[in-house]
Amino acid sequence: MRRWNGWGDSANHYPLKASGLTFLQSRLGTATPLPDAEMATVLQAVPASRMPDYPLIRTDAETRIRHARGQSLPDWLAMRSGDFGRFPDGVAMPTKSAEVKRLLAWAQDNDVLVIPYGGGTSVAGHINPPASDKPVLTLSLAGMNKLLHLDKESQIATFGAGTPGPEVENQLREQGYMLGHFPQSWELSTVGGWVASRSSGQQSMRYGRIEQMFAGGRIETPRGTLDIPTIPASSAGPDLREMIMGSEGRMGVISEVKVRVTPLPETETFQVAFAPDWETAKTLVRSLTQAKLPLSMLRLSNAEETRTHLMLAGHERLVSVLHRYLSLRGCRNEKCMITFGVTGEKSLVRHTLATVKKRIRAAGGTVVGELLGKKWEESRFRSPYLRHGLWEHGYVVDTFETAVDWNQVTPAMNAMEQAVRDNVGEGEKVHVFTHLSHLYPQGSSIYTTYVFRSSDSYHNTLQRWHAMKDAASEAIVAHGGTISHQHGVGRDHAPWLHHEKGEQGIAALTSLVKHFDPQQRLNPGCLLDDTQPRIEKES
Repeated sequence: MRRWNGWGDSANHYPLKASGLTFLQSRLGTATPLPDAEMATVLQAVPASRMPDYPLIRTDAETRIRHARGQSLPDWLAMRSGDFGRFPDGVAMPTKSAEVKRLLAWAQDNDVLVIPYGGGTSVAGHINPPASDKPVLTLSLAGMNKLLHLDKESQIATFGAGTPGPEVENQLREQGYMLGHFPQSWELSTVGGWVASRSSGQQSMRYGRIEQMFAGGRIETPRGTLDIPTIPASSAGPDLREMIMGSEGRMGVISEVKVRVTPLPETETFQVAFAPDWETAKTLVRSLTQAKLPLSMLRLSNAEETRTHLMLAGHERLVSVLHRYLSLRGCRNEKCMITFGVTGEKSLVRHTLATVKKRIRAAGGTVVGELLGKKWEESRFRSPYLRHGLWEHGYVVDTFETAVDWNQVTPAMNAMEQAVRDNVGEGEKVHVFTHLSHLYPQGSSIYTTYVFRSSDSYHNTLQRWHAMKDAASEAIVAHGGTISHQHGVGRDHAPWLHHEKGEQGIAALTSLVKHFDPQQRLNPGCLLDDTQPRIEKES
């Protein structure tokens, strides 16, 4: 069963291993866990619903609790403490587009705010109920979770927008196809949510980001239905898909998504290599990307992330052997791990592997093969569960990410990490590390993780998070980075959006929102910083 106060299925657990705990204690000191609230206590705190009766809307307390927060660090602290702040007044459960359309018309007639809800995996405050004297309806697309049509000739699949990642792939696999969009949230996130937040999957080098996959679809708006046709290419004005991708529920509710799919590949392999230092590794992965070799994924961990992953793995004897072997090959204390995947026809995969390995060796790196690559593949969607394992020992973990041109990758990474260190709080330490997870000929994403000790209260822990998160966000925009490469804007990132879009860009986005949603009922305060201060700072 899905957890009400954390990530994923309660049957899945990713405990912190003894060696990993010792490692963190050596870096940060011992920590004391904060107490967790019980569901029974939170149930008593849910206020009476203000929602008018409607057949598709549930107003019971538990349903409202389970749809009140996402998966950001402030959401986590709210759920674990039991101090949710606000709850939706009701949760709608439509099963088809026509029901979504009727719900929006009903919300307009009854002066109700609406928050579109996919898989509830937002880490940027997309789905949190705003402070309002109006009833707030969370509109869950979970019941719209089927493959509706597959055009094998055009390779276009139509899904209900609430279809989660595993069901997308399972239903396509039965027909011999796949989509190939694998964000870390894949277990729970939905195809409509991917479009709404412009997400990126781990194998985007082969399959593309969601903007390369999104072929068209249906969006229900307060102004009426917007149908975007599946035209392969057009010069007939601006592409309407670009209005909807990244719109985060401000312009309408995505109810059906048409995506470009591909036949299942013959073979696939994930492998790991090491380079002796960061600059060597960065130059190497940049050259692989700019050569446009047919890799399906490429990831570079900096030296601190490399050390951390090897320590958290828990296989002390095997890791010790690996360290000795790599040291003999010139990869010592500052070594950086490179994880890469190759997918496709067997002959192409063999040729690509040979080319990539040759380039790695020529750069002074060492290829260690498939064993560590298989370990990465096995745990690729388990990392969000580590927040539970850390929390049990009194440690808090969060991430932030951006994308910059190649000439800013190292300066931006260093500045982001230093901003976190400088703002962790007097007398405290933070363990921070980074990887490049999505690489482009022009530049790369930068994904930073930081671990710190819980404070003596939930309030103080949240304030420390704000200090680090805000400082990191300022460092990102100071180096010309996007405030979000793959997590969307939500409410948490909205104050920094103007650095990227500029005055005219923000004005244009505001005009689009007002056109589709004249009464500003859909997800107010999300994407555009156009309401009261962020929800988390009020809790």
